[in-house]
Amino acid sequence: MSTTNPPIILIFSGKRKSGKDYVTDLIHKRLGDDTCCILRLSGPLKEQYAKEHGLDFSKLLGAGQYKERYRADMIQWGERMREQDPGFFCRLAIREAKQPVWIISDARRMSDLQWFWREFPQQCCCVRVEASEQIRLQRGWKFTPGIDDAESECGLDQGVQFDWIINNNGDAVLLEEQLKELFVLAKEKSAHNNGQQSINS
Repeated sequence: MSTTNPPIILIFSGKRKSGKDYVTDLIHKRLGDDTCCILRLSGPLKEQYAKEHGLDFSKLLGAGQYKERYRADMIQWGERMREQDPGFFCRLAIREAKQPVWIISDARRMSDLQWFWREFPQQCCCVRVEASEQIRLQRGWKFTPGIDDAESECGLDQGVQFDWIINNNGDAVLLEEQLKELFVLAKEKSAHNNGQQSINS
């Protein structure tokens, strides 16, 4: 378990090709490495899956055909692991996080949110990244049975009261406008945290 207790955790979710990584990378670059870290729940999942199946972990992290070849089986394997321990991948993802602002870039299931809500009840903000189907198609998305209708894609479509919904249809000005409040909130929380550390040190 990470030794830090972050003042804010931004938990992102969204469909494939909605642009979650683009949005979270943008926030990370703006806030900087000292303030913000991106934590991917899929990272430890892919690492563990690669170890158990003798695969190339670095290729599973990419966006190419290698990952797509194993995606469906990896999803099923991850589901079995979560059934045994819902917080397994969450704990692995945060184990080395030290910065005051955590970005969870790829929450996919209600169990992911429930774990963070339980462990960090005051710090979580849920952000949904959305893009139209037409835009997602332009970005290379294609409906795949067993993936796009599975819990990993649909688990957060209902039942979640998101704190922010970000429209990411390719309008950079509109995106910047929507992210403005998030930047302000993250900077405020980070500054307050640094102030508290100075008082306590």
